[in-house]
Amino acid sequence: MWAVIGGSGFDDFEGFEKGELLPRETPFGQASSGFRRVQVGGVECLYVPRHGENHELLPSEVNSCANFYAIKKHGATRCLALSAVGSLQEEIGPGDAVVPSQFINRTLGLRRSTFAGDGVVGHVALDKPVWPQAVEWLRAHAQNLAENVHFDKTYVCVEGPAFSTQAESFMHRTFKWDIIGMTAFPEYALAREAGICFVPLCFACDYDCWDDQVEHVTVQQIVETFARNKKIALDTMTAMLQADIEEEPRIREGHLGSCLLTNTDHIPGNKRQLLEVLAR
Repeated sequence: MWAVIGGSGFDDFEGFEKGELLPRETPFGQASSGFRRVQVGGVECLYVPRHGENHELLPSEVNSCANFYAIKKHGATRCLALSAVGSLQEEIGPGDAVVPSQFINRTLGLRRSTFAGDGVVGHVALDKPVWPQAVEWLRAHAQNLAENVHFDKTYVCVEGPAFSTQAESFMHRTFKWDIIGMTAFPEYALAREAGICFVPLCFACDYDCWDDQVEHVTVQQIVETFARNKKIALDTMTAMLQADIEEEPRIREGHLGSCLLTNTDHIPGNKRQLLEVLAR
C-alpha cells in the first residue's frame, strides 16, 4: 500500500475520494491531523497532510516519527512525499519538478529523527535514501508529467521557519546543492528505519534569495506556484499509484529491526512491539 505525505500547498486535493479518519495516537505522540484513507484514481492509499489539516504545524513541529509509525502500522510499504522547495541553481526554475536522490541535513537537532533510543540501538544504511525503481519510473514518464523535471539532485534541509539569509544561500550554492527545503529530514531516515520505500517529489517555488535579478521568495509567490503545481502533483500521484513499480528488497529488509546492536534479550517489551511493526 502507498502512503502519500502532502506538504505546503499539497495539504488537500480535489479529486481525492476521502475515506475514514485514522487513529493518530502512536508511541511517539500524535500523527498530523487529517491522517486518513483516501482513494486516488481508484486506488486506496493513506494520506498525511504533513503540516496538519489546517496547516498548523511548523516544519520543526511536524511529528515525523508518529507519521511514519502510523502509516507503517496501517499497512504502507511505500511512500510518495510531496513538498515545496527553493531552487539554488539557475537551471531549476520556479514551477519545475525535482526528484532529489541525496539529502544534506542542516537542521538544529530539535526534531526526533529515529525510532531507536530508550533501550534500542540500531544504525540503518542511508547511503542511497531514495527508492531507485520509483525514480526510474518517474524518469521514464517525466515527459508526460511536467514540462521540466530534474533528477539526481541534492536537497539541503534547514530548520526554518524563516527563509535563508543571502549569505546562507550563497554558501549552499558554493557546495553545489540544488534545492532547499525544511521538511525532508527526518522523513527519508525514518522511512528507511520503517522499511518503507521512499520517493520525494518536490516543486521549486522560487530562487531562494541568491539571485538579485529576481524577486526574492515570498509567501504569496509560493502560494501562486502551488496553484500551478497542484494538478501536476495529482496527475503524477495518480499515475504512480496505478503503476506496477517493484519495491527494493534492500530497503524493505533494511528496517531498524535488522540493524540492531542491542542484545535482543535486553530490549524492553514495548520496544519489541515497535520493532515488530517496523518489520512488517
